[in-house]
Amino acid sequence: MPATRKARALGVHHVALAVDDIDAALAFYGRLFEFALLDRSDAWAFLDLSDQFLVLQKTPPDSRSDGRHSGGCQFGLVVDDKNAVLNALADAGITPMPGQLVHFVDPWGNRVRLVCYD
Repeated sequence: MPATRKARALGVHHVALAVDDIDAALAFYGRLFEFALLDRSDAWAFLDLSDQFLVLQKTPPDSRSDGRHSGGCQFGLVVDDKNAVLNALADAGITPMPGQLVHFVDPWGNRVRLVCYD
């Protein structure tokens, strides 16, 4: 019997973050990263992060947790200057989580890990 061909995952196209205020989320992430705003509505915004996208999805706070996670999304972003992001986080009043790896939680409960290939 011939083997069934499987598709190969080539990468991540986008990550969607649950937020309750699109404008506040755009302002927050705009303090941390350079990005192009590709499109937006009252319910979502698409941010171009080079070859991938970050989607800010308006979601009421009470519908973010499905029992499997603490509420938000968890993902890693590759950055070219980790210290620049750390400085912007400090300016925003956000302290990274303790540990060797740099993680922070955004105002909507999404956990972000910073990865720098240097």
